[in-house]
Amino acid sequence: MKDNITTLLSTRPLDETLVNEALTKHVVIESISFIKTGNIIDRNISEEINELASKTITAIFTSMNAAEAVIESLQKSNALQPQWNIYCIGGATESLIRSYFNLAAIAGNGRNAIELAEAVISNNVKEVVFFCGNQRRDELPEYLRKRNILLKEIVVYETNEIPVKIDKEYNGILFFSPSAVKSFFSVNSIPSDTVLFSIGNTTAEAIRNNSDNKIIISDFPSKEKLVDIAISYFDKTNKPND
Repeated sequence: MKDNITTLLSTRPLDETLVNEALTKHVVIESISFIKTGNIIDRNISEEINELASKTITAIFTSMNAAEAVIESLQKSNALQPQWNIYCIGGATESLIRSYFNLAAIAGNGRNAIELAEAVISNNVKEVVFFCGNQRRDELPEYLRKRNILLKEIVVYETNEIPVKIDKEYNGILFFSPSAVKSFFSVNSIPSDTVLFSIGNTTAEAIRNNSDNKIIISDFPSKEKLVDIAISYFDKTNKPND
């Protein structure tokens, strides 16, 4: 490794503070987006969200994109702040929900979809509204339906792949979603010694379907945690043996 510098590729944009912090530890992070997400809430969906805002419902969010889309819709329509019972993935998604709703709104959280579904089941919830994207995974809906929980899905954002051919090798690559994994490997192959870092088990499963490389999985779903894990891994790897 030249000059003991580690180079990482992030498959989604990162905050400048994270990139700068990594530099102080001799880690260079380059970011390339392999997917693009967009709010697809039209007039009909907006009216449906506004109607739900006046009710006490149990809502589920498994992504920050869904939370952002719903919050944006509520703010644009000047709807009353909903008094919802919310179950969400931890990390950035939970932080965003707390910033708009309130602490009491979080009825449960989890590191992944199955943990979230189990939290819903443990509280004897009978009916939920799942705000999701057009490429949402099947695990949570199937898990809840098999336990006779009535589930209404509202698609509020879409994900599109934007494959980019990379022309250099990295020591590690950071993945934050199965969609980004699919997009990346649709046009790229990597050396066998490149270490792959995954934000969770679902993304790790997608990586395994495309690569036999070493995978390190974050134990908490946040980009800050994943970056920290990658830096710590190479810090230990690059230290000379005693």
